[in-house]
Amino acid sequence: MPHIEHHRLHRSNWLRAAVLGANDGIVSTASLLIGVAAAGSDIHAILLAGVAALVAGAMSMATGEYVSVCSQADIEAADLAQESAALRDHPEEEFAELRDIYESRGLQRDLAAEVARQLMAHNALEAHARDEIGITDSGKARPLQAAFASAFAFTAGAALPLLAVLALPFNRLTWGLAVVALISLALLGAVAARSGGASMLKGASRVCFWSALAMALSAMIGHLFNVSV
Repeated sequence: MPHIEHHRLHRSNWLRAAVLGANDGIVSTASLLIGVAAAGSDIHAILLAGVAALVAGAMSMATGEYVSVCSQADIEAADLAQESAALRDHPEEEFAELRDIYESRGLQRDLAAEVARQLMAHNALEAHARDEIGITDSGKARPLQAAFASAFAFTAGAALPLLAVLALPFNRLTWGLAVVALISLALLGAVAARSGGASMLKGASRVCFWSALAMALSAMIGHLFNVSV
């Protein structure tokens, strides 16, 4: 039977964007709703604040993710253009550079030279991009994928506190929102850790700690001002 391994690195781009978006959607929206509720606002003001936070947050996440990943893509494109020019103008020096890379990784010099020669004959730019610069297809920047993943995940995350507002008794809204948000975040952290091959307990606990702190500070600010909006 062939030996089959299932690696997770190819998930890194979309998983990072999705986890960040969902986590931010839950934390920011729940914290805002808790702060507004703690200030004595009525249910209509709380829902309006939540919907506004969802729309603004989703667009902000998509824009920020798209711009940041576009910047990464621009850097990758510039490096690839520079490497392509070097391969065209200085092929021998580029061959020696690739050979030295393989030799530094443990290959004998003759074998390193043969590996470099064959890989450059197959696809010189791909070989140098992967082994000299560190650009691989699985880690390549994909701005639109990251933007859509972040926006969708933020919307899904922010929807949970909004649904909780509709379902919870008004007199228990602050504590109920905190409990719903923390349970959702714990599940999100555990699932994300599981998808990445890490400890589910560690993934859940670290996201819950910082999120609980954010919601506590929001509630404190709401109680401090104690005004209706």
